[in-house]
Amino acid sequence: MTRARGDYHRMVRDTALRHAVVPTGQLTAEIRAMAGSRRRAPLITPLEPLIDVLVHGQDLTLPLGRSRTMPVAAATAAATRVWTTGWPLSIAFHVRRRMRGLRLVATDTDWSAGEGVLVEGPIEALLLLLTGRTAALGRLSGPGVDRLATSHS
Repeated sequence: MTRARGDYHRMVRDTALRHAVVPTGQLTAEIRAMAGSRRRAPLITPLEPLIDVLVHGQDLTLPLGRSRTMPVAAATAAATRVWTTGWPLSIAFHVRRRMRGLRLVATDTDWSAGEGVLVEGPIEALLLLLTGRTAALGRLSGPGVDRLATSHS
């Protein structure tokens, strides 16, 4: 983050570029060496890897037309973390700015966030929305969905 001067997206890009030239065997060995490790980067809680697994799993399966159900409790914890994360991690999703004026309500668990026009649906669809994904917009309902659809077109 320091090397990227506080710019989260630049940090991710630069890290990806550095790893792109590493031979596959070396990358595989590095990943295997991390298995079971409890080390985390600064500011990272155990919830960030959970968010990654849940959301990126959907990034892979939804375009393929496959179903990958998220456990409701895990999706709820992840959605809460995304909604409540402060700076500097909050810059990854800009969730408060993007969801300003909306009240998000899960229909399958006791979770809600925000104030304003209603958007409701399953917690996994709300988690995808919070993390900037539009793939689950069709699973959401309420008067606020029209605003979301137009802001993402």
